[in-house]
Amino acid sequence: MTEPTLYTDQQIRTSKILTVSELNRLANQVLTQNFPLFWVSGEVSNLTRAASGHWYFSLKDAGAQVRCVMFKGRNSYLDWTPLEGDKVEARCTVSLYEARGDFQLTIEFLQRAGLGVLFAAFEKLKAKLQSEGLFDPDLKKLLPAHPKQIGIVTSPDAAALRDVLTTLKRRMPSIPVIIYPTPVQGKGAAVLIADAIQQANQRAECDVLIICRGGGSIEDLWQFNEEIVARAIAECSIPTISGVGHETDFSICDFVADVRAATPTAAAELASPSRVNIVSAIKQLSQQLARSIQYQLNQRTQALDYIARRLTSPSQQIEQQKVQLSQITYRLNSALKQQLQSKQHNVLRLSQNLAHLNPQAVLTRGYAFVQNKTGEIIASSQQLHTGEQVRLTFGLGVAEATINKTTT
Repeated sequence: MTEPTLYTDQQIRTSKILTVSELNRLANQVLTQNFPLFWVSGEVSNLTRAASGHWYFSLKDAGAQVRCVMFKGRNSYLDWTPLEGDKVEARCTVSLYEARGDFQLTIEFLQRAGLGVLFAAFEKLKAKLQSEGLFDPDLKKLLPAHPKQIGIVTSPDAAALRDVLTTLKRRMPSIPVIIYPTPVQGKGAAVLIADAIQQANQRAECDVLIICRGGGSIEDLWQFNEEIVARAIAECSIPTISGVGHETDFSICDFVADVRAATPTAAAELASPSRVNIVSAIKQLSQQLARSIQYQLNQRTQALDYIARRLTSPSQQIEQQKVQLSQITYRLNSALKQQLQSKQHNVLRLSQNLAHLNPQAVLTRGYAFVQNKTGEIIASSQQLHTGEQVRLTFGLGVAEATINKTTT
């Protein structure tokens, strides 16, 4: 491919007749030299995704439109795809497609309209709060290893809540959960999220507080970038876990919270111990106990064998050796008894701890738990309505019931 010929003003003035190719090449030269890289905003129209991977579309506003091309090497870096009617901001250069003489923009980068403002606001607030020390690692509270109750700040209708509850039930079903409901998206949601966090802090019912919602665009997650939410988290005396969005999403909430989780499910795993791991640890301790007892028995048996070999023939010392043997036997039995009692006490303590963690044991003491027709566990009378059908699970058996009256 030959390099394009560049023309000077003198050549243009002295040239009598230009070919079409020369004219278009000259026009392209003028455009590219006089329009450096710049930003332009508009609405996407007539979008075509070619088999080559290039995107062809127009940007328009109320009074005009311009053709655009975004080559595959550039659009492959985007983590989203524009749609017809999307408001966008494009970083581009001006050029002329010489083969058709079409004026066009070559798009280098594309983003949704307004993102630049949002990112700027995000960085400004982040810098402000960081300068005030709200992100200081020394202020982060440790999560409890064995929480007695877990709180969740999120929307009751969010898929993230179902993921968190499923994970908590799988890991440690005996831990009660309190939900502090709030919208997590839309105008005014930030104030309600902050109110829910403050309510959880004032009621002080939980040992750890999960603040979560599922993934979405930066606009969807923006309520967790508001200063009022950040300050509510910073003022919360309960250890907090931020589980907002997907692994690649970051919010101001993540930086202020005591722990940042990649997803709501990961937040649930950080908040709760694993019953499977606890049972496994108890089994390991039991095996260690058995090996320790067997080792002590082997050691004492070898000592007895050694003493017995010294009594191969009668002598005047036989009575003395009998006394010594009796004393050693007594000490051996006493030591074994003491060891056994100590190990049995540890086994009993571990068994009691395991039984304490068993939710069925709670039910056998006269308690029951209530579920609505969808299987959700009812923790408050405010979740019930008169005439609603519920299911009662006891230590032995279940029963169906109808709600006649509720009180708060």
